[in-house]
Amino acid sequence: MIDGEAPRSGRNGTYPDADPTMVSTRKPVPLQTYDRIRMLSCTTMSPIVRGPTSKREDEPESGRIKPPAPRVARRASSPTMRDIAKAAAVSQSTVSRVLNGVSTAVPIAPETRERVIQASRRLGYRPNPLARGLRGAATNLIGAVVRDFSDPFYAGAVEALVVESMAHGYNVVLGHVHGRLEESIPLTSVLETRHTDAIVLLGDMQDQPQLLADLRNSSVPVVALWQGTSPLEFPTADTDDRAGIMDGLEHLAGLGHRRIAFLSAQLPGDYRVREDAYVDFMARRFGGVPDGYLEHCPNTLAGGDAALRRLLDLAEPPTAVATSTDVVAVGVLHAAHSAGATVPDRLSVVGFDDILIAAHTVPALTTLRMPISEIVSHAVGRAVGLARDPHRVREPSLDVFKPPLIIRDSTAAAPARTSRRS
Repeated sequence: MIDGEAPRSGRNGTYPDADPTMVSTRKPVPLQTYDRIRMLSCTTMSPIVRGPTSKREDEPESGRIKPPAPRVARRASSPTMRDIAKAAAVSQSTVSRVLNGVSTAVPIAPETRERVIQASRRLGYRPNPLARGLRGAATNLIGAVVRDFSDPFYAGAVEALVVESMAHGYNVVLGHVHGRLEESIPLTSVLETRHTDAIVLLGDMQDQPQLLADLRNSSVPVVALWQGTSPLEFPTADTDDRAGIMDGLEHLAGLGHRRIAFLSAQLPGDYRVREDAYVDFMARRFGGVPDGYLEHCPNTLAGGDAALRRLLDLAEPPTAVATSTDVVAVGVLHAAHSAGATVPDRLSVVGFDDILIAAHTVPALTTLRMPISEIVSHAVGRAVGLARDPHRVREPSLDVFKPPLIIRDSTAAAPARTSRRS
């Protein structure tokens, strides 16, 4: 068989530097305006080791010869395709075709292919994603645009995204959208520089019209997660928040609670699906929401703390509180402890999201678990599939996941009688 060309594909292979004989066909992502972007690079740079100075240190000093100082070895340069070609006794073009999986007319002998791969591994060859991107090859990078790094929920989502992407042979480049256009740095220009193979949106982006417009016109596939009430524009995965809230409220009603309040956190995009579910539930089961039982608050610990204190000041305070996020629920637990409204003896609390701290509060928080792992796994698989098949349909779609109720120690049977706190 001729030492030539044969197609090779695979996401976990190693890849070479840019081949000057190959021409880029990748269409850049035309990204332009947004708010402050925080890029997190996973690349660790080795420190530069400097050799000895030009001054001789073995010159005579007081008639004695000083032994030469030990020389510090310079850092070895990274292996290249040329090094692999020499080690495998093949041409550099053959190395490029094997490691890039380039389809060619003349097949490459299996033993030649294996020799190239083994040489690349032995030499510790690592691909240069920027060089690959310049010629239109896959870079094995996924760009993630995050709604809000300050929200603990997104911290867990980003971690899951990184883990799942690495399982597919990809690294992640992060961009932060925070809504402050006066500090705007073109997010898409950053993603262009990194030549990402796909982009994943985490969170409701409807207050970023320029971002959405740029992504709409991008040749890079986009998958969206947790888009709230945003128009359906990309393949999207989300949770059935309404069903989750209903399950949490049914749990409280099943424990005998009738006076159930709701703390609605202020989320991007004026998201009210969870609040609307509470209003509908109370109307159907108990004839409506009692006066003062629906509170709006910032999505912060302090927001939940202050909102519960207002509820406890009512003539008939609630015996149970459901919240639209766990962050607010943790603030509720703090306020209840400070006010002497013991949870769950006097007050039951239900959160939403099941963030990391939820299982470690005192008492442990009953909550609706956001199926982050399942949603992220679905999204990464979709993004990778679209990146590898440019002809695959990218029509908007919606896959919905139901959040399960996780019952812990913050809910119990309704107390026989309650009174306004003193």
